[in-house]
Parts: sequence; structure tokens; C-alpha cells
Amino acid sequence: MAEDRDGVVVYWRPMCTYCMKLFVKLLFTRLRYTKVNIWKDPEAAAFVRSVADGNETVPTVTVAGRPMVNPSRRQLLDAVAMYAPHLL
Repeated sequence: MAEDRDGVVVYWRPMCTYCMKLFVKLLFTRLRYTKVNIWKDPEAAAFVRSVADGNETVPTVTVAGRPMVNPSRRQLLDAVAMYAPHLL
């Protein structure tokens, strides 16, 4: 996933209400991001476990390669402003 090192990646899974809430909140932003379903991508699931204390906690988001586990919309946008302002 080296191609996403400068961008925003949202790791999610189907039926995750926290993921759906974040996606709805991001609809009202201009932020572009990549979605990765951890149930379809074993490497992505392993990455999420590596940053979430061994759990598959989603949404896990990376901003310019920096992981955030279950961030709020505000935390995510603040991280984008700090580490990847070109995306805003």
C-alpha cells in the first residue's frame, strides 16, 4: 500500500456501524480517501491488528502513513491538516 503513503486510507469492514458513521460524516467534506475492506484484504487486516493492540478495530485510518484507530471526524481532519494539507 505504498501508493497511499501520502494520502488517507480508511480500513473498514461490512456491517461496522462506526465505519458507516465516519463515512457519512466524511460525505460533507471534500476529503478524498481510499477504502480498504479488511475482510477482503488479509494484509490490511494484519496491518490493522498491528496498530490496534492485536484487534481488528475499525475504522482504522492512516493519514500520510500515520495510523489512527477509530478517529473522530475532527481528529481525522486535524491530522490531514497537519500531515497532508494538500488533500484539503
